Parts: sequence; C-alpha cells; structure tokens
Amino acid sequence: MEALADYCGRALGPEPRGLVAEQCPAPPAGGPRLLTRVREAIRTRHLSPRTEEAYVFWIRRYVLFHGKRHPAELGGAEVTRFLSHLAVAARVSASTQNQALSALLFLYRRVLHIDLPWLEGLVRAKRPARLPVVLSRDEVAAVLAHLDGVRWLVRAGKGDRDRRTMLPVALRNPLTAQLVRVRRLHEADLAGGAGWVALPHALARKYPSARRELAWQWAFPAMRLHRHAETGELRRHHYHESAIQRAVKHAVARAGLAKPAGCHTFRHSFATHLLEDGYDIRTVQELLGHRDVRTTMVYTHVLNRGGRGVVSPVDRLVGTGSFPAGLGRDSPQPISAKRGVTDSPERVSSRPLPARVDPPPSVADRLLPQRSERS
Repeated sequence: MEALADYCGRALGPEPRGLVAEQCPAPPAGGPRLLTRVREAIRTRHLSPRTEEAYVFWIRRYVLFHGKRHPAELGGAEVTRFLSHLAVAARVSASTQNQALSALLFLYRRVLHIDLPWLEGLVRAKRPARLPVVLSRDEVAAVLAHLDGVRWLVRAGKGDRDRRTMLPVALRNPLTAQLVRVRRLHEADLAGGAGWVALPHALARKYPSARRELAWQWAFPAMRLHRHAETGELRRHHYHESAIQRAVKHAVARAGLAKPAGCHTFRHSFATHLLEDGYDIRTVQELLGHRDVRTTMVYTHVLNRGGRGVVSPVDRLVGTGSFPAGLGRDSPQPISAKRGVTDSPERVSSRPLPARVDPPPSVADRLLPQRSERS
C-alpha cells in the first residue's frame, strides 16, 4: 500500500488501520505545513515518540474524516461529530476515544491556538468499571519459573518519571551479572566499529563522546545492531518490550493459568500482596509512583472482593455442621481476618504510616530466594 502524504510533504509510512491512501489537502500558502508544526510542538514539550505517533495518526484521521478540509476551517461541531463517530460507528474503547480527544485538543490549543467551545452532544465511549487482574503468590512463582535471562528482569518506567522503589535481594546477583554482560557486549561493539547509543534531547551535542560511553548504554540492550538513517552510526537500542510481553504470555500459558495476565499484572499483584501483608496504603502508593492515593485504592477493592471481607452466612452454617458433610472442609475466611487488612477502603486510607523506617521486603525475595544464587 502506498504511504499517505502528510502536510509536511513527507511519507508517514504505511497507511494505518485500513485508511484509504489519499493525498491530504494542500496547506494554506506560506509557513510550515500542519503536521510539521504538530511535530515541532510535541518535540518542544519533550513528549514521547509514541505520543507523537498517536497524535499525528488521529489528526490525520480527523482531516480525512472531514473530506480533507484544513482543521482551521473546522470547529467544535466537527470535533464532536468525529469523536461521536469513533464511539458509535467505530465502537472504540473509552481510552482510545480519550486519546483522539487529547490529540485534537493539542492540535487546536497548542498548534492552531484556537480555543474549542464546550463539546455539547458528544457521545462518550463507556468506560467499564473493572478490577485489575491479580495473581496469587503461587501463580506469580509459577510464571517466573518459566522465565529466564533478561526476560526475568524488569525494564522501567512509565511516563518518563523517576520512581523510588525496592530492589529485591533475589535480583542483586542476576542484575550484577547482566551489567557484566553489557560491559563485554559494549567492548565488542566498540572493537567492531559500533557502540553508539541514542541520547535524550540535546545531550549528543553537549557531550559528543558520551554516545559511546558505557555509562549511557542500555542495561538491557537489544540483540541486534541497527544503522541510524541520519548519522549512519551502528547503534544498539534497548531490549524491545514486545519481546518481554511475548515471553510473559508464553510463561503464563506454560504455567497453566486461566487468567489474561501480562507484564502489568505483576504490578497489580505486587501492590495487592503488600496490602495483604498489612503495609500502609501510603507506602504502597509511594512504591508504585502514584500521584493520587485514589489510584492505589483500587487494590483495596481487589483485597476485599467477595463481600468486602464479610464472612458469608453460608460459611457459618458449614461451620456449625448444618450443611452436607462434603462441604466446608476448606472454609474460606475473609482476607481481613487472615491478613490483618482493614475491612474498608476508608479505614485503610486513614491508617497512620508504619513505625518501621526500612522499606518492606520484596515479594520476589519471598517467592524465589534461590534466584539470588544465580549468575
């Protein structure tokens, strides 16, 4: 399929999601083209490449939806029509519709400098209230047992924000061995005429030699080198997240789990297991890097599923022998009774910070202590 031509006159790559390959309308005379201005505004604010890719996609789709008219000629009614079409005809999820809305708001506010009126009549995609998928401790151990090497370690951060959390003792030796392998790999790359890495923002101009220094290399590098199109440098990027996602998916299948678990499920399980152990909600919030404690509160609902920790009257009948003999051998107790977790989210949020100063031990240290002996 031919590539779509954008407002800046460059190919945007293969057409996405089945759009018909057409030429976009000519921009107003004079000045840079529209998508060039969009990219410049995004990069000036240091937004991520994925944000740039998503915003350009939705702006282009918006233009094509309205017959290739320039967005400056359109307004709130056209934006409402497009977003409602996504919810009604395209049946996109609420998060997808919100992403398209964010892209159009960015276009009008930051690029065209036009304030859109209130989007009346907008049909919003419904966001179902769902609890996150959480694995038990045994299930976490079963999945990790089917992972090894780099895939067993963790790559960082969402939102390009630094977070302070714990480093499991069980990962200290594997991580040290990984850094030794990175040093050897980088030395081999340098000997072969490679060894460059992409630096953020303008650091490459400020520190020209830093691109080949070990300190700036990825802790989990990719398996293959690639040649940078603009500079011709042989670079090694980080280990691609899709490879880790595939490995986790296969590990979940091999472990025999009937849950839609993925990489992010470990984060949900991490938070839930800490709350099960009685750690304060504020401590868990800090370890997860949540700005708002209400985001962390969802895990208290996961803890208290099945009646918010209330003992079922059926279980009491089983305990008194009023039920058939085959029932009730392993009568469940409420999580609050077993783990000492407060029964309600309100009470959890009001608990004082724990007296201990040291961070809680990692869940991984309890699950797989033998990993600390691996190199």
